Amino acid sequence: MSGPVTRIKSKTPVPYELTAIHRDTHDTKTFCFALPDDATLDMLPGDHLYLHATIDGKPAKRPYTPSSVPGTTEYFDLTVKRYETGTISKYLHDREIGDTVLMSGPNSGGHWVDGMAKKVGFVAGGTGITPMISIIRWILAKSLAVELFLVFANKAEADIIFQDEWDEDAREHASFHCYHVLEQPPAGWSQGTGRITEAILRGHLPPPGPDTVIFLCGPPPMADALEATLKAIGYSEQAIIFP
Repeated sequence: MSGPVTRIKSKTPVPYELTAIHRDTHDTKTFCFALPDDATLDMLPGDHLYLHATIDGKPAKRPYTPSSVPGTTEYFDLTVKRYETGTISKYLHDREIGDTVLMSGPNSGGHWVDGMAKKVGFVAGGTGITPMISIIRWILAKSLAVELFLVFANKAEADIIFQDEWDEDAREHASFHCYHVLEQPPAGWSQGTGRITEAILRGHLPPPGPDTVIFLCGPPPMADALEATLKAIGYSEQAIIFP
């Protein structure tokens, strides 16, 4: 019999040991951090940790949402894209197995709560997918009676984080729908091209209604523009959630 599970939450930075690194795309990796046995992060799907580092003598911190499912014990994952201009993302990509990284939290953000909606849209640009991964995995793993609609924008097909997982989810779950939008599509590409437009949102998200919420995450200019578009389509402010 295993004992009670400890739920970890800390306002101050705590060191976590890096135990595994998986390469997801040419510039994105998933970092696996150890938790004590029978311990899990005290969080809902979509909540975030702050990663703390001292870079060039200056303290820096950045929020990251674990991609592992809440309730997972003994480890958690962060999926992070390396940006040339991103001090913390470069710092994390330079870590090696056995290193420790300081994090505080989890902190409550725009998260999923079971029962909050029957239809859920996810509008993601690039690494904006990362807070949505744990929400999608959670809903599918628990077989909740929820229909999921993912609209995911990237530059090129090689930039799609967890492409195999989305393809598999679409094959295995009738409730999961995925539509990719690429700025630089390959020859013969059959899904969206360019940027996410009002027509794409109308065509690939559940329509506004009392049982519908939309999670929106991406670069700030994109998120701001799409929030305005979603409101123009008729989604209420309460129905648009920024994880």
